[in-house]
Amino acid sequence: MVENSRVATTDHQIEQLVKLGAARLLARATNGRALNAETLAPRVAAAVQKYLLRDQPNTPAAEINKFIDEMQADDLCLIIACERGDESAWNDLVARFTATVRSAARSASANEDAAEDLAQSIWAELYGLRVRDDGRRAGKLAYYSGRGSLAGWLRAVVAQLSVDSFRKQSKLVQTDEDTDLDRLARDAHVSETQAFALSGVSNPEQSLSHRFAQTDLQEALNKAVRELAAEDRLLVKLYYFDNLRLREAGAVLGVHEATASRRLTRIQTDLRKRVSQILTAERGWTAAETERSFAEVAQHMDTDLEGLIKKESF
Repeated sequence: MVENSRVATTDHQIEQLVKLGAARLLARATNGRALNAETLAPRVAAAVQKYLLRDQPNTPAAEINKFIDEMQADDLCLIIACERGDESAWNDLVARFTATVRSAARSASANEDAAEDLAQSIWAELYGLRVRDDGRRAGKLAYYSGRGSLAGWLRAVVAQLSVDSFRKQSKLVQTDEDTDLDRLARDAHVSETQAFALSGVSNPEQSLSHRFAQTDLQEALNKAVRELAAEDRLLVKLYYFDNLRLREAGAVLGVHEATASRRLTRIQTDLRKRVSQILTAERGWTAAETERSFAEVAQHMDTDLEGLIKKESF
């Protein structure tokens, strides 16, 4: 960690913090995409300016360093490489996140055709349909700051474009600020870690981001329940939906209350593992996102499971 004065008050100090921070960020990346610190520095500087210095010009150097060191190194390198026309990087982006985009698009669409159209629109928006004065494409890739996971940010892009369609039939004000997309990405992260605490959602963008994560989790859980052995599925139904005590549910199954309790605990563990597998393999969630989100949801399984599973699963 670089030692700096307690408060960064001059342009020179900030420039040095950004320069050294960009070098550290590149060193953390497992794939630097043939970039250098000088290439990353403008993006890092823009993020620092927007999210720290704009509101607090005298942000302490330690806080600036902390902000930079928490940026997503690999994701940011991937996006910047795509912006610079690296076809290999673009192919990696599409290969890694097609499932994420399609999953979010399905959650926002009425049918598969509409979902496919929305998913294709996402890639077009990311790549850029217009060319700027400097000859580079004007796509939404430029809005990714590296503050949160790229998967979460892409879900926010889907939410934004879905909301744009809604806005055509309403009088909401459209914004294309990268601040808004980052805010949506952070909201999506909140929804992943608190997917079933949706009160307090204050606008359509946040509501969509919450709904996408909630839908993925619910559908994965319903699928996992349907895959349970018949007797395990019956125990879940008796305990959560029929409101039987463990002693009563055990009697139906012909086992002691203690056995029913141990079995229910094992079922909950199996469900957690299976849902994590489904979210990662089929919904395009990263392992880290899945671990964070389902760990939070699992805290509510003892009391709220009946609210998460469709009765049709039985």
